[in-house]
Amino acid sequence: MSLKLSVLDQSPIAEGTSPEKALQYTIQLAKHVEQLGFNRFWVSEHHDTSSLAGSSPEVLIATLAAKTNTIRVGSGGVMLPHYSPYKVAENFRVLEGLNPGRIDLGLGRAPGGMPIATMALHDGKPRDVNRYPDQIDDLKGYLTDTLPEDHPYNGLKATPLIQSVPEMWLLGSSPSSAMLAAQKGLPYTFAQFINGEGGPQYMAHYRNNFAPSDLYPHPESMVAVFVICAETDEEAERVASSIDLSILMIEQGMRSTGTPSPETAAAYSYSPFELSRIKENRKRMVVGNPKKVKEKLLTLSEQYDTEEIMLVTITYDFKDKLKSFQLVANEIIK
Repeated sequence: MSLKLSVLDQSPIAEGTSPEKALQYTIQLAKHVEQLGFNRFWVSEHHDTSSLAGSSPEVLIATLAAKTNTIRVGSGGVMLPHYSPYKVAENFRVLEGLNPGRIDLGLGRAPGGMPIATMALHDGKPRDVNRYPDQIDDLKGYLTDTLPEDHPYNGLKATPLIQSVPEMWLLGSSPSSAMLAAQKGLPYTFAQFINGEGGPQYMAHYRNNFAPSDLYPHPESMVAVFVICAETDEEAERVASSIDLSILMIEQGMRSTGTPSPETAAAYSYSPFELSRIKENRKRMVVGNPKKVKEKLLTLSEQYDTEEIMLVTITYDFKDKLKSFQLVANEIIK
């Protein structure tokens, strides 16, 4: 089976560097993976964090699309419960109008930040995630000009009135998100980099219960996973130690000043509990030399019954990140 590779980049900020540098690295990475033959490049939405610079995927997508030529660019994702579906539709119609056939609209319902950020995004009003399924319907209606006649905004158009529709993807890491994607007849991406348990079963549930829609007659899927590839297993482990410690710090609510260096990770005194957490978190990662990484990605492809895998790579040194994608591409895309 031929395997497509894509990228989710969160614009991570390395310890001792700046958000400005992280955003420039995201642009550089998009150009790099386009040349390597990757299929998509998505950017994420995170709020009030000192370790990730990507807070506004719509704005970043516009720049990325202008700086690249062929790779699909999109959101991984827009946290729809924060926003008006009408405004999201207009944003992505502008993006699609500027870049026909290249824009992906990935949607999620997670807050993307701590409660104080959510309160600020909603101007102090409660965030109603129960409206998420209806918001998806509204958004699709605006993007395809198919609002039902009994809709309170029937007749309203999301402008510009372009000829193409961005690809809509639902993102998730739970059985409920898989079921929702199936019910809505939309493509689904499972975030194994967030949840290392149950993904293949959730994906099978999605496929088995998929309700064909006018846009998507058949189920379409991806799995997103942390990937660190280096010339040797030893070097890959050294590079991956940064993300091991970074995730551990997040889990324990420790203050982060960005992705720690491998030297910081090597000097850290890990408790037995922390070592067990690192081992558990490795279920969310693929780490190793090129042949090992290829083997594991092909196995994931079979487990998820998908032809596309999205790589999430966070390193302290940006050169290690570029090298990781290069090595994986050499093995799989060639």
